[in-house]
Amino acid sequence: MWGGRFAAGPSDVMRAINASIPFDKALWRQDIAGSLAHVAMLGRQQIISAADAEIITAGLNQIGAEYAEHGVAEDWALEDIHMHVEARLAELIGPVAGRLHTARSRNDQVATDFRLWVRDACDAADAALHALQTALVARAEEHVASIMPGFTHLQIAQPVTLGHHLLAYFEMFARDRDRFASARARLNQCPLGSAALAGTGFPIDRDATAAALGFDGPTANSLDAVSDRDFAIDYLSAAAQTALHLSRLAEEFIIWASQPYGFVRLPDSFSTGSSIMPQKRNPDAAELVRGHAGRIVGCQTALMITMKGLPLAYSKDMQDDKPPVFEAEGLLMLSLAAMTGMVADTGFDTTAMRKATERGFATATDLADWLVRQADIPFREAHHITGAVVRLAEDKGVALDALALADLQAIDARITDAVYGALSVDASVASRTSYGGTAPDQVRLQIERARTYLSERTTAAGETL
Repeated sequence: MWGGRFAAGPSDVMRAINASIPFDKALWRQDIAGSLAHVAMLGRQQIISAADAEIITAGLNQIGAEYAEHGVAEDWALEDIHMHVEARLAELIGPVAGRLHTARSRNDQVATDFRLWVRDACDAADAALHALQTALVARAEEHVASIMPGFTHLQIAQPVTLGHHLLAYFEMFARDRDRFASARARLNQCPLGSAALAGTGFPIDRDATAAALGFDGPTANSLDAVSDRDFAIDYLSAAAQTALHLSRLAEEFIIWASQPYGFVRLPDSFSTGSSIMPQKRNPDAAELVRGHAGRIVGCQTALMITMKGLPLAYSKDMQDDKPPVFEAEGLLMLSLAAMTGMVADTGFDTTAMRKATERGFATATDLADWLVRQADIPFREAHHITGAVVRLAEDKGVALDALALADLQAIDARITDAVYGALSVDASVASRTSYGGTAPDQVRLQIERARTYLSERTTAAGETL
C-alpha cells in the first residue's frame, strides 16, 4: 500500500501495533456502503469511466455478500478494513480496483465509516430505550395505586405509588433518547471528499455522496472533517448517562430484592444461584448492569483523553477511537435488554411495600400540612409539633394513625379527630394532586402522556416505533 517510500518492510512489532483489523472489521458494512457511494459519484462525474465504475460496483457487492456469509478473514499485513476490501477487490477485478481510491484518503474514508456506524448505534440505542420505556409504562399502569415508601437518604420519607416511582425512570430515559437524537443530528454531516486533510483537486460531487449515504450534507471544513471525533464522544456521553440511569434502576431492584425489603422477586431468567448456599437467589443481572455503567463511563473517559492533545489533522492515536465506542455500545445494548426484561417480568410484592410504608411514619409531613391548613399554625411550628408526635408513636411502637386522640391533644390541643383523615397512607397519596405528583389520578394522567409520547415519538432515523 505505502511501501514505495520505504526500503524495508515494517517489523513484526510495528505490524502488530499498527494493525486495526481485529476491531475495525466491524465497519465492513459501512466501508462498502461508502465505497459504493464514492464509486457511483466518480462514474457520474466522469472521473473514472462508467465501465470501470460498473466493474468496481459489482466487485464491492460481491465482497459484501462474502463478508455477510463468512465474516472478514484478518490479514494483519493489510492493517485495516479499508485495505482488506481494496485487496479483495483487486483479487476479484484486477488493476481497475486501484481506481476506487481516486479522490479520497483513508482519513476521510474512516471518518465516514465511523460516523455511519455511530449513527446506527444511536438508532439502536433509541429503539432499545423505547422498549424499556414501554415496559415501564405497562408496569406503572398495573400499579397506579400500589402504595410504597418514597425514600430520601434511603430513609422512608413519604408514601408514593409504585406507578409513580416507575414513571420517574421513564422520564430519565426520555432525556437519554433526546441525547442520542441530538448526537445523531450533529454527526450527520459527511466527511467523504475531504481526502487526507485538504480536499481534492478532482471535480467530485460531495453533495451526491452525502445524500447517497443519508447524510444531511457534506462537512464544511476538510481539516475538521478528518480529525473530528466529537460525534463518537457525543455517543459515549449519551451512553454513559443512560448507563447511570440503568445503574440506578438496577440498584433499586437489588435493594428491593433483598430479604430485609422483600419488595420484588426477580424472575428466574435474570437471577442466579450460589455454588454453596442453595437458598440464594442472586440478582446478578442487575449487578452486572450496575457494573457495566462504570465500564461505559471509562470508555468515554478513555476517548476524551486520547483526543485531548491532538493537533490537526489526523494522528495515528485516533486509531484507538473505535475500541471504546464498540465496547460501550455492546455493554449498553446488553444492559438495556437485561433491564427491559427485569422490568417486564419482575414480581412486585405490594403488600410488603405497603407494610414498610406504614411502619416508617411516612405520613408525618401530612400531619404537619394538616396543622398548617386546619389549625393555621406556621409550618415551622407544625414541624416541631409533628416531631413530638412521631417521637411518641415511636416510643409506643405504633403508626401515627394508631395514636389516641388524647395522646395527640396532649402534645397540642389544637389537634382534632379530623386529623385521622390525613394520617393514613392512602389519604397521603391521594392528597398529592399537584401536576407530576403521586396521586393516582396524576399517575394516570402521566401514563396517558407517556403513551402519547411512545406512539408519536419517532426514532432519530425518522421511523415511528
